[in-house]
Amino acid sequence: DADGTAQVKLTLPDSLTRYRIMAVGVAGARQFGSAESAITAELPLMVRPSPPRFLNYGDRFELPVVVQNRTAKPIEVLVALRGVNARLTAGAGRKITVPAADRVEVRFPAAAMLPGTARFQVAAVSGKLSDAADVTIPVWTPATSEAFATYGQIDGSQPGQNAIVQAVAAPANVVPGFGGIEITTSSTTLHALTDAYIYLANYPYGCAEQVASRILATAALRDVLSAFEAEGLPDPKDMIAAVGRDLKKLQGLQYSDGGFGWWSRKHRSSPYLSVHVTHALARARQKDFTVPQDMLRRAQRYLENISKYLPASYPEECRTTIKAYSLYVRKLLSGKKVPDKKTLAEARKLLADTPAKKTPLEAAAWLLNVIASDPDSREERAAVLKRFGQLVTETASTAQFTTSYADGAHLLLHSARRTDAIILEAMINTAPQSDLIPKVVKGLLAHRTKGRWSNTQENAFVLLSLDRYFQVFEAEEPYFVARAWLGDDFAGEHDFEGRNTDYHHISIPMEKLDKKKNLIISKEGKGRLYYRLGLRYAPANLDLESSDHGFTVERSYEGIDDPTDVKRDKDGTWRIRLGAKVRAKIMMVAPARRYHVALTDPLPAGLEPLNPALAVTGGLPPEGPGGITPRKGGSWWRRGTWYQHQNLRDNRAEAFSSLVWAGVHSYAYVARATTPGTFVVPPAKAEEMYQPETFGRSTSARVIVE
Repeated sequence: DADGTAQVKLTLPDSLTRYRIMAVGVAGARQFGSAESAITAELPLMVRPSPPRFLNYGDRFELPVVVQNRTAKPIEVLVALRGVNARLTAGAGRKITVPAADRVEVRFPAAAMLPGTARFQVAAVSGKLSDAADVTIPVWTPATSEAFATYGQIDGSQPGQNAIVQAVAAPANVVPGFGGIEITTSSTTLHALTDAYIYLANYPYGCAEQVASRILATAALRDVLSAFEAEGLPDPKDMIAAVGRDLKKLQGLQYSDGGFGWWSRKHRSSPYLSVHVTHALARARQKDFTVPQDMLRRAQRYLENISKYLPASYPEECRTTIKAYSLYVRKLLSGKKVPDKKTLAEARKLLADTPAKKTPLEAAAWLLNVIASDPDSREERAAVLKRFGQLVTETASTAQFTTSYADGAHLLLHSARRTDAIILEAMINTAPQSDLIPKVVKGLLAHRTKGRWSNTQENAFVLLSLDRYFQVFEAEEPYFVARAWLGDDFAGEHDFEGRNTDYHHISIPMEKLDKKKNLIISKEGKGRLYYRLGLRYAPANLDLESSDHGFTVERSYEGIDDPTDVKRDKDGTWRIRLGAKVRAKIMMVAPARRYHVALTDPLPAGLEPLNPALAVTGGLPPEGPGGITPRKGGSWWRRGTWYQHQNLRDNRAEAFSSLVWAGVHSYAYVARATTPGTFVVPPAKAEEMYQPETFGRSTSARVIVE
């Protein structure tokens, strides 16, 4: 206006909070000014719930609700709460008096009912004054849900082979309403990879190898992801978008030499890891993902000079294998059927310089892929294939290869199943007529546990090799109808017409398994029907005993400010004072060297972890709690500890190390008791990420915050 005042009318969002308002004035190209102010949005009567960040099935807690009176007189307030997937154990309503310009806390005891999501709505009314709020809390299963699956096919090539019958029944002592039977039918075995992909997509940690393996899986299956809608699998668009985020994360882990680090750039690059990440970049580029060119160029230069980065302490077998893997990736980067002369010459030289008996099988397989289409390498290909035939272990239906390293297998994340997968791809590319190929495929599928393989390396390489198998060998065009029955009840059907990756999914809830019944799947028409029968459930027993399969793990709690803040009853129940700071202590015993160890400690829902970095900025001594010392750039390290990296999440604490020496190791973190109640705490667990059968867990715990 004429006074130079501008007014802007706005409607505040429906959130009671403080808003920051900023204004900028500009005149021409050189004159400007700015100012800011704060606006607090409030009501005469306000209600604010303070829920925990999560719950476990079986938790009983008190939901604190703060009722605030902003008027100049005391008021009587009616407070009501209602919930979904939660049972209110002491009534849903309260009548309270709130003094003028004051607040009162009201607690509503409640219990989590089933895994899933608990939702609450709280409302407060006093005459014409009112307010309400919504709360959503995830409810987890304290004991990890369990699943089993069986796969098969019906081809109808012989009379009486158009149906299968499988007896099914609900397991004893499981959580009612959780899980059930899942039936998946398809005209391709590609759906058999669902569990393996879900495992990689949802893997809870996130070092460079695991991120790269997830990219490899998505790149390998990108063309068919739109056909997948299995329960638990992310949306295909989300999976593809996740590749971009993963590539950005890997870019932040790249060293100036082009190599990569496991968790950060605090140490030197790892040769095997660097080749593996570059493999993921190459596959991603092949599938038209946007890969930063500078990142890829530096990684490729690292591979071309891989010998320079291999430590002299590495055993010769490991050095040979890493060189072979780098040559394989260099061929992928070339994008040609026959690689450039330099790559080809180095591959042939490595084969010639390394005695056949001393060449690890996976190294031979990677080199075989490099020379697969070279007309001058016929003799080398024949020699490698002959060696595969000599070292294979066959049964009537399966085949597998056995290999080992005298030392240094951990440097390569080696496993027998990964070797089988790498050899399978090499044989498909060089000897597709070999009768070993279908046997190796069956052998790989037979080694799945709960629908997947043991670790991220195995799952990634098996997905790559089986994807190649499906592209080459599944040729019959199907036209058939698949039907399913549970006992006398018809469960569903689906028509398969033409060559595609369609599948049909049928879910039968657990309550239908009230007694043992026959599950029948039939096929009518031309083609092969592949099926997956899965059973998911959660054990109802919340008190799990400790288990030692390579680690011994024990967990305890102690008060920080006052030792009496934490007590333990004779039955093992922990009692913690509300508001107290608590130190969770995990003791882990490794009887021998362990590689790539993950230690995970689930939190009680009534506790929240405290970030030690934030504690230092709050005026604690320079060393901070637990010996944490600040470094330039905002990173942190913990002196004298066995682990290299840790995560503090809403519902768990995690610690990781690529090498743990034999002995007793401890891990500790600080949390605050924020929510009163009785909470179920799943066991703390230690495992070798790439040999998960080597694990140990503590007992379950019960924590009362009061």
